[in-house]
Amino acid sequence: MSQNDIQIKSPDEVKSYPATMKVYTRTGDKGTSSLFTGERRDKNDAVFAALGTTDELSSMLGLAIAHLESTPASSIIPRLEIIQCLLQDVGSNVATPIASKSQAKVKRTRFDAQSVHCTRLEEWIDEYAENLPVHRSFILPSGGLAASTIHVARTICRRAERELVLLLEDIDKETFMFVNRLSDFLFVAARWVAMEQGVTEKIYVHQAGRNTEFDK
Repeated sequence: MSQNDIQIKSPDEVKSYPATMKVYTRTGDKGTSSLFTGERRDKNDAVFAALGTTDELSSMLGLAIAHLESTPASSIIPRLEIIQCLLQDVGSNVATPIASKSQAKVKRTRFDAQSVHCTRLEEWIDEYAENLPVHRSFILPSGGLAASTIHVARTICRRAERELVLLLEDIDKETFMFVNRLSDFLFVAARWVAMEQGVTEKIYVHQAGRNTEFDK
């Protein structure tokens, strides 16, 4: 998958689309919502928990992108935008259980049958990790505003992993693999952004060796 495989629409292009859907439908007013297959489930169902978390993750990546614009690390933005698009595809797969009667929709929402997205994430991880400074201690979420925002996205991604475990029999295995690899990518991406922006990361220091204002 190249960065040109997914075309990100410009605001002007989006504005040209006809507004054919209302924001509100009133169909969820009794506490249920619909899967892509049309099946209705309670809004606290595991499917909607996972969908909400992937949406939250994409939103946090959007915030990270806003913090990255016009900075020395802005070259990573197109890749984060690709990931946002792929998270939409993850959501479609999650919202279409494999055992659904509508196999046409299951086929339509098949995620990454050739595992190309997961492989590309691994390539990006190797690329960004190559020149990162080596630390022998745990790295605290830090490194400036953009890097710290990506660290928050990483923790949201970890939560998405935990929620998808409950749905492993209902989703494509590549969906879980992608989200699992994505959290690794976001850790490396946060460190790379900090390095590119010249911000020093903070590392864990054991309490016995810590000297702070609180120790005086």
